[in-house]
Amino acid sequence: MDIQYVYTKKRSEFGRQVHFTDRSVEIIADIQPNPELIKEYISRNPVEVAVQNAREFSEHWVNTVRFETENRGINHVEGGWPKDVNPLEPDQTSRFRKKTEKEDGYGRAILSLGQSIEHTIRQNNAIDIYENYFEHLEPDVVEEAPYAKTINIYRDPHNIRRTANHISWYADGPRKLAVSYCNLEFQSATSDSFIDSYIWDIENPTKPELYLKPISPLVCIEFNPKDTHQLAGGCYNGQVCIFDTRKGSTAVEQSLIENSHRDPAYKTVWLQSKSGTEFFSASTDGKVLWWDTRKLSEPVETLILDIEKKGRLENALGAMSLEYEPTLPTKFMVGTEQGRIISCNRKGKNDAEKIGSVFPGHWGPVYALQRHPNFTKNFLSVGDWTVRIWSEELRDDCIMWTKPSMHALTDAQWSPTRSSIFYTSKMDGTLDVWDILFKQNEPTLSIQVVDEPLHCLRVQETQGRLIACGSQNGTVTLVEVSDNLCVQGKSEKALVTGMFDRETRRAKILEARVRAKRDARAKSAQGEKGEKATGEVAPGETELREADPIEKAEKDFWKIIEEEKRKRDRKVVADDEKPAAETGAVIEEEGAATTTA
Repeated sequence: MDIQYVYTKKRSEFGRQVHFTDRSVEIIADIQPNPELIKEYISRNPVEVAVQNAREFSEHWVNTVRFETENRGINHVEGGWPKDVNPLEPDQTSRFRKKTEKEDGYGRAILSLGQSIEHTIRQNNAIDIYENYFEHLEPDVVEEAPYAKTINIYRDPHNIRRTANHISWYADGPRKLAVSYCNLEFQSATSDSFIDSYIWDIENPTKPELYLKPISPLVCIEFNPKDTHQLAGGCYNGQVCIFDTRKGSTAVEQSLIENSHRDPAYKTVWLQSKSGTEFFSASTDGKVLWWDTRKLSEPVETLILDIEKKGRLENALGAMSLEYEPTLPTKFMVGTEQGRIISCNRKGKNDAEKIGSVFPGHWGPVYALQRHPNFTKNFLSVGDWTVRIWSEELRDDCIMWTKPSMHALTDAQWSPTRSSIFYTSKMDGTLDVWDILFKQNEPTLSIQVVDEPLHCLRVQETQGRLIACGSQNGTVTLVEVSDNLCVQGKSEKALVTGMFDRETRRAKILEARVRAKRDARAKSAQGEKGEKATGEVAPGETELREADPIEKAEKDFWKIIEEEKRKRDRKVVADDEKPAAETGAVIEEEGAATTTA
C-alpha cells in the first residue's frame, strides 16, 4: 500500500519571506545503550590503519577520432535588391539605382546615414580591436611538468619478428607513416623470410594502408617531399627502388644490381631540385651514389669515401648515415662505420675536391647525423653511448656532448619547432627528451616506450608534437609530447644562439691552448738536447709553465694540501710523545723517593 501525504499551501503564501523564531530544546527520541551488546564486542590488537593524504585518482586514455579541419571559400553576393530585380543583370540594377536616386527622400537618407557611418569609421581608426596589447611581454612560464603519452601502436602483422629500421612521415601532414622492416643481424636473414614493408594510416593501427613489396628487404624508405605519392627505398642487397602508391604495391623502378651498392643501402635522401626526381644513397661499401628516377638503371654520379683523397675503394670508409639540408643544396655530410664524420661538397670536380673536412666523430659507427634546423653551422651525431654537438668552425673536437649512457644510443633528431630540444632512442626501449637550456647532464624527460630495444625515431616536422619510434620486434609506437616540449618561447632561439657561440669560443680557446702546449713541448724537447750539459732550463719549458695557469693552480693546490698533511702528522706525533714523557718523569720521581726512604 502506498502512503501519500499532500502538503497544501495557499497561493497567496507563495514567495512570502520566511521568518524564523527561537524555541526551547525538544527531545524527539532518546535511545538508551544496551549493556548486553558489550559481550559481543571483540577488541582487535594490533590495529593497522592506512591514511592517505591525497586523493586517489584513476587515469584512463581513450583513442578518439581526430578532428580534421578543412578550408572552404565563401562567395559573397550583393543583396538587398527587390524581388523583381535580378542582381546578376547589370541593366536591371542600373535602372533601379537611377530610379532610387531620383526620389525625394534619397538625399535625406544618405545624409542621416553618412553621420552614423562617419562616426563608426572614426571609431575603427581610433581603436584597433585586433591589437594585442601584451605582445611585448614574456609569455607565462608553463608550470606543468613535461609529459608524453602513447597515441597508437602499430605491430608487424607477420609472425616473423623483424626490426623497424627506418620511419618516414607523409609530407603533407601527420596522416601516414612509411616503415621499412629488415633484419640486419649477421646471418639472420633467410631466403624464405617475409620482406614486405608497410605504409600505415595513423588512425588505423590494426591493418596497414598499403603493402610495399620490394625485391629485397627495405633497409630505409623516404617519402618524396615534392611528390607525396613517390617513395625511394634502399634494399638489403644494395639496390634502390621507387614506389608509387597510385600504381600498386610493387616497385615501379629499380636499379640494376651490377650498378648498385655492394652492401645494404643504409640511407636514401631526396635532393632539392626543380624536377623533384633526384635522390642519393649511401652504403657501407664506401660509395655515395646519385640517382634520377627518370633513369634508374645507372647512377648519375659516384663518390668514393676515401679520406686520403686518392679515390681508392679499398681505403674507403663505410657510410652508415647521411645528412642533407635543402637550404644548402650542394653540401651534405656522411657518418661512417668507423666513427668519422665527413663533410662533402658536390660542386667539386673530382673525389678529392668533393671530400672536405673530416671530424673525429665517435668510437663506433655513427648511427644518426642531423644539422640543426635553425643553425646550419651546428649539427649533432649519435654513436657509441653519447650524443655530440659539433660546429663546422671546429674540426678537432665537438662543442657539447651528453653524459655517457648505460645503454647504447641508436638514433637522435632535433625538434623541428623548439631550438633547444632533441630526442634520442636507446637499446633499453627508452625515448629521452633533452633540453640543453634546462640541463645537459641528464634528459629532461625519459619515456619507457617498449621493453625491447628502440632502433629508430622520427619527429613529425610540421608541428613537432608526434614522435614515431620503431623497435627491434617491428613495433612502431606513436608518442605525443606536451605543449611545453613543442611550443618555442620568444627568447629561446636567442639563448640557444648565445650558447652555441659561447661553447664554440670555449672550444677554440682550448684548441689553441693544446696547440700551444704541443708546440712548447716540441721546442722544449729540442732545447733539452742543446742545454742538458749546462743544466739550464729550456726556454720552451719556461713558456709552457707561464702559459698554463691551470697547471700552476693545480700544483699550488696540491702543495697546500701536502703542507696541511705534514702539519697534522707532526701534531699527532707530538701528542703521542707527550704522555710518554710525563710517564717517565713520574717513574723517576718514584725511584728517587724509594732511594731516600
